[in-house]
Formats: sequence, structure tokens, C-alpha cells
Amino acid sequence: MTDFAISPEALQATLVQTLGDKARSVTVALGEVTVVVGAADYIDAALLLRDAPGCRFEQLIDLCGMDYSDYREGEWEGERYGVVSHLLSVSLNQRVRLKVFAPSEDLPVVDSLQPVWNAATWFEREAFDLFGIVFEGHDDLRRILTDYGFIGHPFRKDFPISGYVEMRYDPEQKRVVYQPVTIEPREITPRIVREENYGDVENG
Repeated sequence: MTDFAISPEALQATLVQTLGDKARSVTVALGEVTVVVGAADYIDAALLLRDAPGCRFEQLIDLCGMDYSDYREGEWEGERYGVVSHLLSVSLNQRVRLKVFAPSEDLPVVDSLQPVWNAATWFEREAFDLFGIVFEGHDDLRRILTDYGFIGHPFRKDFPISGYVEMRYDPEQKRVVYQPVTIEPREITPRIVREENYGDVENG
């Protein structure tokens, strides 16, 4: 008896055969299989993962955006923005991670997975809101967590902690207004207080 209905290596072989040249890579790490596909093959690969007999990933259980601009302390040389999805096959009791990277950093665009798994709807709205990744073909791509007047995308690595604007209630206009951030940036160094014999096992 194992933790897997099928071994990750067997699933890897099945995915390599099923996806063919649509997969840039199919790897196994820590017992998990990761498939990386190109943006042009994203939908075709997703359909194969959903419908192929050895795959049958009926459920999209998670999708998120990624900003790799400072990944591994700047050692990353690939595209900056990516989308990572986690798929589940209930019928075959197996999981896979699907990755795709947006070709352009200035305007990151990938196809929407809505036509394949409708559960992608709100996940893609979140990735658009927080990372600014545009999902082409999404029928309701608007912000879902930040305010509608929010400027920028807060999960991008270059987004300032203070943000770009702040809002307040204006009693004269009798409504909420936006204005440039008035908080001055500052660096706070935590003060560490320890007892004199901290860490001294012999003297407790």
C-alpha cells in the first residue's frame, strides 16, 4: 500500500506520452508532478489533461499568479509572470501541477481556463487583481479583492508597501476620495530583548 494510487513516475510517463511536444517539461519533485507548457499550447494541454484516458483531471482545485522577478535571489532567467494551477483527478486519484508563463512582462497575457474548468473564474480574477495577469477570454475579468479604484497590483514584487494612493472621507464632498500617499517611507528595525543567560543550557 502506498500514498499514491499511481506512482508519480508512472504519472510522469503518462503525461509525457499524452502531451508530447506541448509540454516544455514534466518533472517529479517531492512526490509531486509538475508540467510546464508554453502559452500557445496552454488550452490544448489543459483539454488533454482533462479528457485523456490516463489523465482525467476533472477538477481545478487552485490557480494563482506568480512573480518570479526576485526568485532565488535574482538567479531566475525565465519569464517574470506565471500562472500555476493544481488539478485533481477524482476518478484516478492523482494530482498534477500545471505551469504556464506569460510571454510579455509589460502586459502579461495568458488564455483563460474558464472554457475548460469553470472553477477558474474567481481564481483568475484574483490573479488579475493581485498580479495584473490578463486572462484572455475570461468573461468577467475585474478586481475581486481590492477596491475598484485601486491603483497597481499589490502582489507584484515591485509594488511599494505603502501603495500608490490612500483614501479618506471628504466631509465637503461627502464621499470617499483618493489622494497620493502621505505616509513617509521608513525602515523599522526590531529591538530584540533577551535575558543575560539566554541560550546558556548549563546556567538555565
